[in-house]
Amino acid sequence: MIVTSATLLVTALLFGGMTLYSFGFAAFVFTALPAETAGPLIRKAFPHFYLFVIAASLAAAIGTGFLDVVSCVVMVLIAASAIFARQVLMPMINAATDAGETKRFKVLHGASVIITLAHIIASAAVLIRLAVAGVADYSDAPEPLCSMRAAQTFDTLDSGRSAS
Repeated sequence: MIVTSATLLVTALLFGGMTLYSFGFAAFVFTALPAETAGPLIRKAFPHFYLFVIAASLAAAIGTGFLDVVSCVVMVLIAASAIFARQVLMPMINAATDAGETKRFKVLHGASVIITLAHIIASAAVLIRLAVAGVADYSDAPEPLCSMRAAQTFDTLDSGRSAS
């Protein structure tokens, strides 16, 4: 149960972090700052974003390794493609920007966007898969203690009324 809960939380953190960064932070920076300031800021932030994705997906891969092979493979693929994006694709994007190669930048940036969207969708699928499996694991579980105590309290109150 602890591994399942921790893995769900790490996967949710990965999904939420990538979603917030992609649709919140990056979009905000480009609307709130001039392009000559926003570009360098995003360039400095992306290596940290990819490190977050790599670390969180590897942590989730470890947890899912105990729970679900398919989810584990997906998390390893997210980590591997994030390493590629950070170490290969990002320097190529930066070089295209520095050289003023607008067309090349657009193609490479488009690939980066597709990879990130694939990461978000894949982590959402794993999150749903784990959540559904977690619910199924507990379908035969006994009623929670607080529910049993509440039921006993109501039974006691009902029996007191019927006795009078």
